[in-house]
Amino acid sequence: MKPQKKAYLFALAAIACWSTIGSAFKLSLRYLDSRELLFISTFIACLVLFAILVFQGNIKMLRKLGRREVLMSAFLGMLNPFLYYSVLLRAYDLLQAQEAGTLNYIWPLVLVLLSIPMLRQRISIGSVFAILVSFLGIVIISIHPDMALHPVRVVDPVGVALAIGSAFLWALYWIFNIKDSREAVGKLFLNFCFGLLYISVTMVVSGRFHFPAWQGLCGGIYIGLFEMGITFVLWLYALKYSTTTAKVSNLIYLSPFISLIIIHFTIGETILASTIVGLLLIICGIGLQQYLKQ
Repeated sequence: MKPQKKAYLFALAAIACWSTIGSAFKLSLRYLDSRELLFISTFIACLVLFAILVFQGNIKMLRKLGRREVLMSAFLGMLNPFLYYSVLLRAYDLLQAQEAGTLNYIWPLVLVLLSIPMLRQRISIGSVFAILVSFLGIVIISIHPDMALHPVRVVDPVGVALAIGSAFLWALYWIFNIKDSREAVGKLFLNFCFGLLYISVTMVVSGRFHFPAWQGLCGGIYIGLFEMGITFVLWLYALKYSTTTAKVSNLIYLSPFISLIIIHFTIGETILASTIVGLLLIICGIGLQQYLKQ
């Protein structure tokens, strides 16, 4: 099989997994609170990433850790998975899956905004326009102008703020991640180990340490495998085999649309027209921003 075909297969497998996560979050939160779900999924992700390190023969890197690497992982683990998923899961708790997932998807635009002060990058007039297009999509999803057809449904402003806040945390994580040149799977494993430590302390302090229902346990295992663990490696292989990053990166735009279909059939949410319009505007803004970079 040609390398580019392998890249497409790995990329599509990763996108298929990520597209199910909004539904998995929402279904799992019926049986667990956000802290319990984060603990289980992070624990599973640590096991998966450790197994991948062993399989790759990279476990020896853990013996060569210096003080700087440990501190960097402690900081990055605070951002992701601890803070990022704590905020995101709480947003899913308060919002419909279609709202939380779509609003979280603005992180590429947030990355551009944060790169201005943090990486000292300049922003063009075209980029400002692209951000405004995506911002209009955020407004539409936040207020749902077609909500008059669903008078019982009210969008939670705290949930909206948390979903947008999770995008800021994810963008921050990637900005600091750019400066960390360590091997990808190894540093992710260490980040998740620290994240597991933070959520464990939170669980003990809050007294939320008890064995969950089997449905919640299965949900946490699924998220640990296919949101935090295996899928990340699939995406790395897609990038590795692809002749250019753009050939597989553009496929990621399929994910939110597939996710809306899965949400409708697994959770039973009625996908609002305003969600689709808002998502299209967000993706148009992101696409325009990427086009301007070329």
